[in-house]
Amino acid sequence: MASRGTTETSKLKQNLEDQLDRLMQQLQDLEECREELDADEYEETKKETLEQLSEINDSLKKIMSGDMTLVDELSGMQLAIQAAISQAFKTPEVIRMFAKKQPRQLRTRLAEMDRDLMVGKLGRDIYTQQKVEILTALRKLGEKLTPDDEMFLSANAGAALSQFETVSTDLG
Repeated sequence: MASRGTTETSKLKQNLEDQLDRLMQQLQDLEECREELDADEYEETKKETLEQLSEINDSLKKIMSGDMTLVDELSGMQLAIQAAISQAFKTPEVIRMFAKKQPRQLRTRLAEMDRDLMVGKLGRDIYTQQKVEILTALRKLGEKLTPDDEMFLSANAGAALSQFETVSTDLG
C-alpha cells in the first residue's frame, strides 16, 4: 500500500510539471509569434495563459495545504508560477528552468547570453532583463552568486522582481 501513495504522488507531480511545461511553451511561442498576431489576439492569448497558470497555482495551494509530503517538491513550481503570474520574469525559458530546479542550465544560458552580447547578437536591454531573471532564479535555488553578480542584481532589479522576492519569501 505504501508504494501506491508514492506512485500517485509521483504521477501527480509529473502531471503538474507537464501542464507547467505546456503553459511555459505556450508563453514562449506567443512571444516568438508576437509580430504575426494583432495586438488584441496577443493580449487575449497571453491573458488566457496567465489565467491557466493562476488556476494551477490555486491547485498547488490546495495540495500543499492538505498534503505535506508534496510541499517541498511543489513549492519550486509554485514560485515559478508566481513569477510568471506577477510577470516578474518575462522569459518562459528561465521560468521553466527555475521550476525544474536546473541551476546548471541557468548558468549555461547566462554564459550563452554573455557571448551573444559580446558578438552583438543580443541587445543590452534584453541582456540586462534576462540576466536579472537568471540571477534571481539562481539565488532562489540557493546558488552562490559572485560579488559582481550580486552588484549587477542590486543595480538592475526592478519592482516586479522585488515583488517576486517578497512573495517567494512569504511562501518559503
